[in-house]
Amino acid sequence: MTVTVIREPSNAETTMGSLYLNGVWHCWTLEDAMRPTKVYGQTAIPLGRYRMRMTYSARFQRVLPELFDVPEFSYVRIHAGNTIEDSEGCILVGAARGDRRILRSREALDILVPRLSAAPSLWLEVKTV
Repeated sequence: MTVTVIREPSNAETTMGSLYLNGVWHCWTLEDAMRPTKVYGQTAIPLGRYRMRMTYSARFQRVLPELFDVPEFSYVRIHAGNTIEDSEGCILVGAARGDRRILRSREALDILVPRLSAAPSLWLEVKTV
């Protein structure tokens, strides 16, 4: 399965976007701002294609998608959260969106995780509009 995140232009702190599963819209996304130079915990991952696996997160106490081979990043996940303060370079998902925030995040994640868990292989493509 290919998961695609299409990013909108960043503002000073956040990057909003949409997440698609095999080309079908699934939910909204929220990430840190895209920056030319990485700032720890405040920078979105680079555009590109990444291998993903469903792995157990001790922090979140559940199985979540984890990205691999992201340059200069480690332990990047897709998880629930509503504002940029809930992310340190990870991709947050939500069923609704507001001004620089996403809403109904757990709802979106609870639908996403079983779909990803059922896939034989997972790839994430991160693109801009």
